[in-house]
Amino acid sequence: MTAGRAALVTGAGSGIGAACVDRFLADGHRVVGVDLRAGRMAERARDLEAIVEIDVADADAVNAIDGVDGIDIVVQCAAIAGPIGPLTELSPTDWDRAMAVNVSGVVNVMRATLPAMVRRGWGRVVNIASIAGKEGNAHQSAYSASKGAVIALTKSVAKELATTGVLVNAVAPTITDTPLLGPATQEMLDFMVSRVPMGRMCQPEEVAALVSWLCSEECSFSTGACFDITGGRATY
Repeated sequence: MTAGRAALVTGAGSGIGAACVDRFLADGHRVVGVDLRAGRMAERARDLEAIVEIDVADADAVNAIDGVDGIDIVVQCAAIAGPIGPLTELSPTDWDRAMAVNVSGVVNVMRATLPAMVRRGWGRVVNIASIAGKEGNAHQSAYSASKGAVIALTKSVAKELATTGVLVNAVAPTITDTPLLGPATQEMLDFMVSRVPMGRMCQPEEVAALVSWLCSEECSFSTGACFDITGGRATY
């Protein structure tokens, strides 16, 4: 594995983001944790290179991150579930907020970090998408659309940078045991688990293990891909 790189993880305070922080620290990387609420990273404060409390939807705040030009690895986990319900009943404000965080936030961080990676000729970016971005979840149109956008965005940027040494991939988990499930009803949770052949939720640490490889030297010929981690649900 690639040791001693500088990694930036968004959504680092919980769920998949926190699991990626722990995995990167174990891999020997220096980690900058980014989250909307710095308090969620308090337990890891001594181990982190820096804690940054910002909204990734705010491009100016992202650009102002200290040392952003020195980042080698970016993992984007910051996301919100967005509004739950039929599309026709969703407010434009709630829809726009989901797109601002889940899509524009990903764009903002890549715009801030990619130029320096390209200049150095090495970099790894992993954007956390979702199986919802491939299949669409009823009553989760905003979330599904935003994650579909992340997948397409990842593919486009990867092709732009394919000869630079900077690899850009996405990971699409199935239902994962994180706080992002908070707005979901038990009926929705049961339905989503029922569609997983392995019969359980994904664990954040399982996603982090895949992300660790995608951010390593060993991953050298994969870019623009969307890696499913779905317990057999996605076999395409």
